[in-house]
Amino acid sequence: MLALSVLLVAGMARPGARAGAGAPASTRAALQRVRATSAPASAAVEVDPVPNPFMQRDTQGEPWLPQRARPRRNRQSESVRRMVRENAVTAADFIYPLFIHSADRNDPIASMPGCERHSLPSMVAEAKAAYAVGVKAFVLFPKVDDALKTNRGEEAYNPAGIVPTAVRMLKAALPESVVFTDVALDPYSSEGHDGVVRGGEIVNDETIEQLCKQALCQARAGTDFVAPSDMMDGRVGAIRDALDSHGFQKVGILAYTAKYASAFYGPFRDALDSHPGFGDKKTYQQDPANGREALIELALDEAEGADMVMVKPGMPYLDVIRRLKDNTQLPVAAYHVSGEYAMLKAAAERGWLDERKAALEALLCFKRAGADVILTYYAKQAAIWLQEEPL
Repeated sequence: MLALSVLLVAGMARPGARAGAGAPASTRAALQRVRATSAPASAAVEVDPVPNPFMQRDTQGEPWLPQRARPRRNRQSESVRRMVRENAVTAADFIYPLFIHSADRNDPIASMPGCERHSLPSMVAEAKAAYAVGVKAFVLFPKVDDALKTNRGEEAYNPAGIVPTAVRMLKAALPESVVFTDVALDPYSSEGHDGVVRGGEIVNDETIEQLCKQALCQARAGTDFVAPSDMMDGRVGAIRDALDSHGFQKVGILAYTAKYASAFYGPFRDALDSHPGFGDKKTYQQDPANGREALIELALDEAEGADMVMVKPGMPYLDVIRRLKDNTQLPVAAYHVSGEYAMLKAAAERGWLDERKAALEALLCFKRAGADVILTYYAKQAAIWLQEEPL
């Protein structure tokens, strides 16, 4: 009992301290028992909570951690959060991919709910609707009739073909829009590959000759940017020279700088009916295991005259987006690809995700990682959501 009294006095000696506050747990328990037995029956019994030995008490007796820097101060209200927000997404960031075909109907794409292959008049109507909510840029992807497909993809540079026709229609309807056109042979290839096939191999330089013809055809139709997605070595420089030497110095190049041999492209290939006829695309698209390799491609594309550089896919490759952003002064684009879109749609349909919140968060993540431009099938819908509640 004497030892307990000493501890009690010691605990009270500190100004503002409760009796026994610094004592071991066993002693505090003993104190509580003494108080309970010695207090008058009519008095309320005060039982001290067991204090955390790492916490202090403020002047009001509340738990206090003496930490000056508290990041939560900048999160305490929506007004404060918006004021200090590092990144924002707007409709001006988006390029809207549109699938087109020569039929006079629209065909829904089963693996991409909400997307369809548009007839050309429908493509114009969809672009106008997106333009009205702030989306000013579009990229065109054609589904080509099988009868027009060849190994060398000659239909890719037919001036009366579906893409040049679509470009002319789109620019006539929306002269201030920014039109991007895909440069690659896979939609036109009987082999389903991005280049010419010889003996089971996708040959590089012969393919580039065809790509230059394709880019020139698109430039003559009025495209603003060509977007070589084929991943042949040296194609950006060759296309730049072809465009410049034919008077198309104003036509830009959005280079697919780091396009990976990804499993996330399946629904896109459904949309274009462009699955490889044999093998895969690993001999020309980047290995998903490699990050530093993207910097080699970046250096080449910059030197060859690219105006923008892109990473595809987007979400699984945020680290690659950041690598490019840290190593170039060019605008960096991210492609929010079909597989990513399809996963969000599927989860939302099952009630597993809030589609609006998840989709906008994904787009914001691209901006945080360093993307200046985002190709996304959500472009029109996201623009509507952002009008209702900006990020």
